[in-house]
Amino acid sequence: MNNIYFDNFKNMEESKLFLDKNQGTGNLVIRASSANEAIPISNVKVIVSITIDNNNIIFFSGITDSSGMTPKITLPAPLYNENNLVAPLYTTYDIKAVYNGEDYSYKVNLYDDICVMQTINIIPDVMERKFYYYGN
Repeated sequence: MNNIYFDNFKNMEESKLFLDKNQGTGNLVIRASSANEAIPISNVKVIVSITIDNNNIIFFSGITDSSGMTPKITLPAPLYNENNLVAPLYTTYDIKAVYNGEDYSYKVNLYDDICVMQTINIIPDVMERKFYYYGN
C-alpha cells in the first residue's frame, strides 16, 4: 500500500470520485488521555487517513500538544441534505496513534458541518510486580 499525502492525492485522477462524493467539510479533534480521560498525554503521534484503491491517503500527521489535543483538522465529508429524512451521509476515516511504541487504531465517521471529538485511550506501561508469600 502506498502512502500519499492529501495535497498530492488531489492532483491524481483517483481523487475525482472521492471529492465528488465529499463536497462538504467536517472537523475532527483528537484527544489522547489516560486514567479515564483524567490525564492528558502529549507527544502522541497521530495519523488520519483513508484507504482508496490500495492507497493510504494521509490527511493529517502530527502530535498532540501538552493538553493531549491535536489542532482542529478539517476533512472532506458528504454534503448534508436537510431534505433527506434518513440518516445523514458520512465518510469513515482511520486514526492511527503511536505512543511509547504502542499502536492504537480507531475509525471515526465524519459528517458535514459537524466537529467530532475522538478520544484515544492510552494504556500506561505497567511495571512488573512481584508478590512475595510470607508463610510458614
